[in-house]
Amino acid sequence: MVLREAENTLKKLAQQFRAVALVGPRQCGKSTLAKAVFPDRPYVSLENPEVRQRALDDPKGFLHSFPHGAVVDEAHRVPELFNYLQQLLDETRERGLFILTGSNNFLMLEKITQSLAGRIGYLDLTPFSLRELFSIPKYPQTSNEVLWRGGYPAVTFEKVDPHLWFPSYVRTYVERDVRQIKNITDLTAFQRLLFLCAGRVGQQLNLSNVAIECGVDHKTVRSWMSVLQASYVIYLLPPFYQNFSKRVVKSPKLYFYDTGLVCYLLGIESPRALSSHAARGAIFENMIITEVLKSRLNAALRSDLYFWRDASGHEIDLVVDRGQRLWAFEIKSGMTFQKDQIKGLRYWHKTTGHREGAVIYGGDESYSTPEARIIGWREAVNFMESL
Repeated sequence: MVLREAENTLKKLAQQFRAVALVGPRQCGKSTLAKAVFPDRPYVSLENPEVRQRALDDPKGFLHSFPHGAVVDEAHRVPELFNYLQQLLDETRERGLFILTGSNNFLMLEKITQSLAGRIGYLDLTPFSLRELFSIPKYPQTSNEVLWRGGYPAVTFEKVDPHLWFPSYVRTYVERDVRQIKNITDLTAFQRLLFLCAGRVGQQLNLSNVAIECGVDHKTVRSWMSVLQASYVIYLLPPFYQNFSKRVVKSPKLYFYDTGLVCYLLGIESPRALSSHAARGAIFENMIITEVLKSRLNAALRSDLYFWRDASGHEIDLVVDRGQRLWAFEIKSGMTFQKDQIKGLRYWHKTTGHREGAVIYGGDESYSTPEARIIGWREAVNFMESL
């Protein structure tokens, strides 16, 4: 088993709250982590039809059959449990009694807000981070391999062939999980949206253009995008709104939680094919930004990540807002640092007065120049956490 960076956070939440919700995309390792951290707790999965029916028939009795708590997998499958769980948690002083896992953040959050607000801690788990991947013995170390395989445990740790796993994953997601969130009848159009999003990685989201290409109306696309977000497929990086005497854009940029899924959707069949693909730079940028996001989520912290772009086209790929200090980062996929890669930072420094910044690039070495720090891709998250 790979030691997850979120493990200590999960333990802390269980010491502070009477219940903990552990959510994240399907097959990212939620159940494995919960069972490893709480090995003495009974484990029940509401994916099992017999168990689910028992919980539906008698939700109160189902919960009371676990006087010392349990790990309840896919808890959102039986929404009735949450109302009875509220009363049970109010009657106990014990912490970390129930660990609820789920791959549907929309439904989980809805039920928690209605019934368990203030009683439950919340932790988002994602596919493996780079540090978790590099702890796997003999794991490929090249950036193309990492980008192409992504971070799902089945592909990286269990060594399932990506050519077989990702098609099955997408089919299961579209045909099963999506139906749980919204009553989407046109699954073909929804799947087309998924592929269209992959082609827009690292770009600002224009819902009107996507709607035209997808063949549905603007409101439908907006609704479907919320489904992709709630099920941890896509992540929308918001723009930094502070007006430095310049007009700034207000549309978010689109990324995926997993680059392996992006490569599959784009039809990239091998790491070698990725090296010459037109989207490689955007996929590399995707990896760096979501790596920083994962470090925040693993610590149960809110995202403090943005991008910045003004009306003239000047842009900073990543802005990290640490209160009184703003850190600006340019992300370049090339393995060789070029001096002109600092020009965005120069403009940022001149316009905003904020001097903190760095270039994250596809090389291995990290060093400093008179104008900026140069950070190799492997060290990016370690550097961010040191800010």
